[in-house]
Amino acid sequence: MEFFDKLGKKASEAYKVTADKTGKIAKETKLKFKIGELRTQINNIYEEIGKKVYEKHVREEEICIKKDLEEQCTKIDVLSDEIDSLLKECLALKDKKQCQKCYKEIEKDDKFCPNCGEKQTDEIAKEVEVLEKLANTEVSEEKEREKQIVMEELQQSIKDKEDKGEKTQGKEENRCEDDKQGEKSNLEKTVEIESNVKLEEEENKEE
Repeated sequence: MEFFDKLGKKASEAYKVTADKTGKIAKETKLKFKIGELRTQINNIYEEIGKKVYEKHVREEEICIKKDLEEQCTKIDVLSDEIDSLLKECLALKDKKQCQKCYKEIEKDDKFCPNCGEKQTDEIAKEVEVLEKLANTEVSEEKEREKQIVMEELQQSIKDKEDKGEKTQGKEENRCEDDKQGEKSNLEKTVEIESNVKLEEEENKEE
């Protein structure tokens, strides 16, 4: 009977591991599909930019990036940032992240890239920078709603990361406090033991 219990337990554990791997593969596939869609959108914007530039060329007009192409460039920035976020999710499934300079896969807890030595900066700061850039970009009336939606998504992403950081910090502070309490308790025990030993030595001398 014990043999069958152990066999059933091992089978259950193997099933959980397989299910976990299958779930991660399925999620990674969905993320890669979404990344492909976003890249297609970026390519469409590239074509739109090329068309505008060529039209200006045909009319022998000057092209001004700030005036004529800022909206398209900002869209590419936002879509690229979303792709980066999805790529990070894919890497997180493998407990990895991407170096911000050389783009090599590195361990998620690495503060510096072991390949190029680059310090890994805060993701929140990057999203805040994109949000500010988007807020200062003027768009047409029909695109205003789309701009607001993207800004709201970025704001929520920043808030979620900040909340996660606060929880992590809170756990770390609690752990440190527990360690301090443990050290204090051990110190008190040591002092108590030493006191008892001294008392016993004094009692033995009196006898």
